[in-house]
Amino acid sequence: MFLLHIFFLEEVLNIEIIIPVIVGIVAVILGFVGGMIYRKRISEATIGSAEEKAKALVNEAIKEGAAKKKEALLEAKEEIHKDRESAEREIRDRRNEVQRLEKRLIQKEETLDKRADTYEKKETVLANKIKEVENLQAEIEEIKRGERAVLERISGMTTEQAKAQLIESLDDELKHESAKRIQEVENRTKEEADTKAKEIISLAIQRCASDHVSESTVSVVTLPNDEMKGRIIGREGRNIRALENLTGVELLIDDTPETITLSSFDMVRREIARIALEKLIQDGRIHPTRIGDMVEKARREVEQTIKKEGENAVFTTGVHGLHPELVKLLGRLHYRTSFGQNVLKHSIEVSQLSGLIAGELGADITAAKRAGLLHDIGKALDQEKEGSHVSIGVEEAKRYKEKEDIVHAIAAHHGDIEAKTIVAAIVQASDAISAARPGARREDIESYIKRLERLEGIANDFNGVERTYAIQAGREIRVMVRPEDISDDDMLILARNIANSIEQELEYPGQIKVHVIRESRAVEYAK
Repeated sequence: MFLLHIFFLEEVLNIEIIIPVIVGIVAVILGFVGGMIYRKRISEATIGSAEEKAKALVNEAIKEGAAKKKEALLEAKEEIHKDRESAEREIRDRRNEVQRLEKRLIQKEETLDKRADTYEKKETVLANKIKEVENLQAEIEEIKRGERAVLERISGMTTEQAKAQLIESLDDELKHESAKRIQEVENRTKEEADTKAKEIISLAIQRCASDHVSESTVSVVTLPNDEMKGRIIGREGRNIRALENLTGVELLIDDTPETITLSSFDMVRREIARIALEKLIQDGRIHPTRIGDMVEKARREVEQTIKKEGENAVFTTGVHGLHPELVKLLGRLHYRTSFGQNVLKHSIEVSQLSGLIAGELGADITAAKRAGLLHDIGKALDQEKEGSHVSIGVEEAKRYKEKEDIVHAIAAHHGDIEAKTIVAAIVQASDAISAARPGARREDIESYIKRLERLEGIANDFNGVERTYAIQAGREIRVMVRPEDISDDDMLILARNIANSIEQELEYPGQIKVHVIRESRAVEYAK
């Protein structure tokens, strides 16, 4: 019983505990269920309001879409209407243009048809005329053949012979006409060119006054007495040998009283020997050692003179900026001659003439004077270097950085190359003027005779020439021609050909007149 009672108490206690738990659990479940129901109601209410708003928005959007659709339709209809009007207007314009073009085409077709009809009529007329012309040509040919046969019978000449005679007469006429034209052109050119050239050259010559002294290849030293000759010769000729070896100059001692002649083509050496000999004569002490000292002093003196003469030449002509070595070479030209003419004085004169002529022509005066002064610079070294003085001068000018136009003028001053600048032509003319002055140059008799013979030989080489005479020291050549071989018209052409040959084959200062003479004589005897 006791155990039952205990069991019952335990049951009661368990029930008391379980019931609150169960109640709590039920309350929780009920609360959860109630919350879920509340949230469901709130959600349903929210969803309902959202659906209403969505429906309202959709309805509003539908209304706006319908309105915009109507507006778009209206705008599209207006645009389509405008496009339709524009298209109709364009179609209307094109239709009018097509109609206008159709009218023009119709008019052109009508015009072409009219022209075609006209051309057909003209073709018919031309065809008839062509037939008439052909008939006339046939008749003319027949008449010409008859006339030709009659002419041949009357003249006793065939057609070919008549053609040959006609051509010959035309050749003579053409030759006469060409000779006449040549003479007219030459006369007109000479009148104009000679007048202008004479004016310019005369002005230049008048404004440039230069001294002309012909120099020789010998120098004469005066002795105080004849006893000095023996002292100069020395024992067994040692003194004269020493002097000749040191200077390169030949001493000529003859019977001429109180004089010794110094001979050398090199004027610098000859001048050194002359100064040294004069110093030895003044000093009185003549022996090989003293001779060496005096020769050295004389050489220094000549070098100073060379420098001074070069500077004076530059100062006189007004040419500045020359290389010092070119100035020295100019000074050496003081002791150089050409046909007896002092080359330095000649160069100074050419420089001054070139400047004056350039001024008259409006050319570069400075360049002309510079080229004129340096044109013969090669003659200062032509005894030391191989080649002509022109090539040596060009080489030296290039070495010392002279300008291209100056170098060209040096190269062309003797006509070795064609003068391509006005400065080169001016230097050519000035060089010829300076060389051709009366008394400026001299020529040995042998060279003179050879030049005259060569001049006559050039003229004699032409056909029809009978005799030739060079007169006026080679300044004029008279050519006698055979009248049966050379006509009056041929004379002009022959004179021109002879002048051209002389220009190409000879070198000469100034100009040479070619005078062709044709003489015809008729002789008859009255019996």
